[in-house]
Amino acid sequence: MSKRVVVLGGGISGYGSAILAQKEGFEVLLSDSGRIADMYKARLDEWNVRYEEGGHSEEYILGADEVIKSPGIPDKAPIVQKIRTKGIPVISEMEFAKRYSTARTVCITGSNGKTTTTSLIYKILQDAGVNVGLGGNIGESYAYQVATAEFDWYVLELSSFQLDGMFDFGADVGVLMNITPDHLDRYDYKFENYAASKLRITQNQTADDQFIYMADDAVIAEQMTQRTINARRLPFSKCDAQSEGAWIDGEMIRIKALGKEFTIDTRRMQIKGIHNCYNAMAAAMAAVAVGVEPEKIVASIESFGGVEHRLERAGVIDDVEYINDSKATNVDSVWYALESMTKPLVWIAGGTDKGNDYAPLVEFARAKIHTLVCMGLDNAKLVESFTGIIPNIISTSSLDEAMTAARNAAHSGDAVLLSPACASFDLFKNYEHRGEMFKQWVANHQK
Repeated sequence: MSKRVVVLGGGISGYGSAILAQKEGFEVLLSDSGRIADMYKARLDEWNVRYEEGGHSEEYILGADEVIKSPGIPDKAPIVQKIRTKGIPVISEMEFAKRYSTARTVCITGSNGKTTTTSLIYKILQDAGVNVGLGGNIGESYAYQVATAEFDWYVLELSSFQLDGMFDFGADVGVLMNITPDHLDRYDYKFENYAASKLRITQNQTADDQFIYMADDAVIAEQMTQRTINARRLPFSKCDAQSEGAWIDGEMIRIKALGKEFTIDTRRMQIKGIHNCYNAMAAAMAAVAVGVEPEKIVASIESFGGVEHRLERAGVIDDVEYINDSKATNVDSVWYALESMTKPLVWIAGGTDKGNDYAPLVEFARAKIHTLVCMGLDNAKLVESFTGIIPNIISTSSLDEAMTAARNAAHSGDAVLLSPACASFDLFKNYEHRGEMFKQWVANHQK
């Protein structure tokens, strides 16, 4: 009798996992309490995968040998609690897919910067001719690619939720960008629980692997003292020269890693700001670890234009620049956005608060922002946090209302920055939907 595998969640992670499980000969059911997108249903039908939507067949699910849980489903969901009570193993797509792949992996996590860094590493490897796939929180499903493609390397962006469901998986190259408060609603509002999840990036690494991390992050430093890390350590820093690693020296990034030494001129980079220097340092060392030559790394970094919804220029209306930073769903992301801004600002923020502390933004807010437009169904915390700091605060409850208020408040030479510091689920499907709506509004109002 074949092993029974149940996949919870019919999104990009779930459909890929179900198809891989089907290919490997398991008895498979994909179960989603909501609706499965038509494009995913078409692929499931193509592979003859059994699925259900609009509810769970609990008796069948509780007879599973293993459950693959999509990262968006919290542990407190009733069906997950019942599965755990029965003692059924619950794993992530990453854990499952790795069992059936011989490809090596570069795995990137962190509270901020991981999408840009993942995209940059993938571009460097692609430009260098490496046979590489892109997956995790970005690109196609990792499991689907394992089922249908043959790659030598995968570049995987990993959230803490994905890491929580990984047990035997070991990254050949692990990258940890930073750890700042985020998703605390999923970790009993305990920062230490969230931080410990991020350090799972190092689990099962051996002395033959590399661990690339931000040396300037005190939380990472503290977490590293609490566990054994077997991988070769490659730190990156804003100011401290490393015996092996990467650091910033004036306008230059210096890399000294795995027998390679080279520099990157930050003035030649298209992506700006200290956060992008961190991203470039991490990506450069990851590419060295894969075996890409320094001159190819430098050329790819210089030609990289950034990622959608992260400090993306959306257009200009009446000499006011509009910047889409919808991907900034936590306070630390907004800090880096504000740090890089040089124009007087109208700041659009708000959404589903995840337990935010806005104190780190106060100095930038006082110095750079003349108007805060709050966009969400509950703006009380934002208003309270910045009253007396930002001169003009406007509460709105829709994107159109927020954009109209921002346009009216902006002066010639200003910038309007959408950098929400919150999740998008009150008014939008996700941060991409929020960013697309912002860009569409700007496009519709340009002359």
